[in-house]
Amino acid sequence: MNVEHLIQAVGTAVEVAGVVVIVVGALVATAVFGYRVTRGERSGGLYRGYRQSLGRAILLGLEFLVAGDIIGTVAVDPSLQSVGVLAAIVLVRTFLSFSLEVELEGRWPWQKPRGARHNAGGAAVTDR
Repeated sequence: MNVEHLIQAVGTAVEVAGVVVIVVGALVATAVFGYRVTRGERSGGLYRGYRQSLGRAILLGLEFLVAGDIIGTVAVDPSLQSVGVLAAIVLVRTFLSFSLEVELEGRWPWQKPRGARHNAGGAAVTDR
């Protein structure tokens, strides 16, 4: 097996890991949601917690998928056309990640978290 095949296999493995993360995360989030519903919980945060868990799984899976695309495209076939396709894929996935992050956090990334204060070093500290 030469280096090119090895790099392609690694890229494919990272992409498969991304799909597994999304599927397993969705199954776990659904199972936890189902368990909480069957136990009689009816709080307003039940659905929101489910959406956040599912969104986090999708975000993490998207990161793996982007990494796999980068490995597979740039390391194996660095033509101008393949890099352009990769740029489009990364742009779309980055937009999805950004949108999901805004949806999960309920604020723009540059906004301070609700109830945040700053420590001596200037870093935000969230009260929970």
